[in-house]
Amino acid sequence: MKVTKEKLLDMYRTMFMIRSFELKAAELFAAGRIPGFVHLYVGEEAVATGVCANLKKGDYITSTHRGHGHLLAKGGDVNLMMAELFGKASGYCKGKGGSMHIADVDLGILGANGIVGAGFPIAVGAAFSCKYRKTGDVTVCFFGDAASNRGTFHEGINFASIHKLPVVFVCENNMYGISNYQKAGMNINDIADRSEGYGIPGASVDGNDVMAVYEAASAAIENARKGDGPSLIECKTWRQRGHFEGDPGKYKDPEEQKNWVAKDPLPRLEKRLEELGYASKDELEAMQKEILQRIEAAVQFAESGPDPSPSELLTDVLA
Repeated sequence: MKVTKEKLLDMYRTMFMIRSFELKAAELFAAGRIPGFVHLYVGEEAVATGVCANLKKGDYITSTHRGHGHLLAKGGDVNLMMAELFGKASGYCKGKGGSMHIADVDLGILGANGIVGAGFPIAVGAAFSCKYRKTGDVTVCFFGDAASNRGTFHEGINFASIHKLPVVFVCENNMYGISNYQKAGMNINDIADRSEGYGIPGASVDGNDVMAVYEAASAAIENARKGDGPSLIECKTWRQRGHFEGDPGKYKDPEEQKNWVAKDPLPRLEKRLEELGYASKDELEAMQKEILQRIEAAVQFAESGPDPSPSELLTDVLA
């Protein structure tokens, strides 16, 4: 698939923004400046970026507890996201959602979710709405490898298959469900093989290659828009940090960690951009500097924001 220079540079910008946001969140958490748990996306940036680069504003996504990258890739506001991590009233959910529950319905972001596998019925419902209203929009459901063992996975894909709904199920297979290795939890190597049981297309791709993700998502999303129904894409990737910040990840084989880090998606894309003549090292460094400045500005925005008022405790809790 031919991808324009502008598209490839934009994907690099998104990936570096996600990486920078996550590393700053790790730093802030370690310093005790943000409350609650954070589950970081470091190493998986190519998945959200490659998928969302195919989406329009009217399309929907459902996210996970590891959802900062999905939201940034779909166009989320870095200031509002950072403020939400700080628990500020100026955040996306007025400080009530925190890291695991950021949403922006106006951008089609139907929410990150702290419940494993909870995004499937939401995504299927959104896709049903798209088909019923004949909008031509699609829904992407991001989920992890362990979530594919949940009942909602099977119920959601089965319903989507029966009704040929415009939804793409994207499995971010980072090989671990908390500390449980994928091979210890299922008797298949490729989660994409489960698509056969529901009569829908399935593909397993290198989740650390943003172009491989982009191409697979492009085909699946186009099929969904045309009315050809759902697809399942498995992106094999690796979270470079623990399940959550504070988890040392000692259950991982150090050699496997080393091998996967060597396949980091950001340097791979940097090399491709330089080889294609799309950007020089100096140009990439200038872009990186600009993004890092935006991250620092987001921290300042978050820290200067107001705390939620106790009188607002129950506001927005119930619809």
